[in-house]
Amino acid sequence: MNYMNIKTCDVADGEGVRVTLFVSGCPLHCFNCHNQEAWDYLAGKPFTDETLNYIMDKLSYDYIDGFTLCGGEPLAPKNIATSIYILKSIREKYPNKSIWCYTGYELDEICDKEVLKYIDIIITGRYIDSLRDISHNNEWRGSTNQQIINLKEIKNETCN
Repeated sequence: MNYMNIKTCDVADGEGVRVTLFVSGCPLHCFNCHNQEAWDYLAGKPFTDETLNYIMDKLSYDYIDGFTLCGGEPLAPKNIATSIYILKSIREKYPNKSIWCYTGYELDEICDKEVLKYIDIIITGRYIDSLRDISHNNEWRGSTNQQIINLKEIKNETCN
């Protein structure tokens, strides 16, 4: 898997201060996508163990609330195995840091459900330009059809 960018002090892609990884590759090609340069799976740089170590180091700071995975499309079939590896590694080392993930897929479209075990908050659904809303009432989403799902709450409900 390749990646386009890593933000180490991000306040736009989830609650609090976050480390955010933007992966390369997206088969969805939403009209007027804000990140079209990330559609190409070969764009950016290869994700390596050194990249993961860099992310882990940046997550170690107390002021960092968590990690966000976005793209491109991190849950695309070509990316999901590496995404699971990244999220599992972060969850094991930093169990108290929140993990957010942005995907254009709906939950039932995700090809490997294992990934959901490592995510606290997932934002699902394709970006639809005619439903664009970047107001405070639609925080964390680009269009109103996208859903913010607290998987941590769902996991807790199923365990009771």
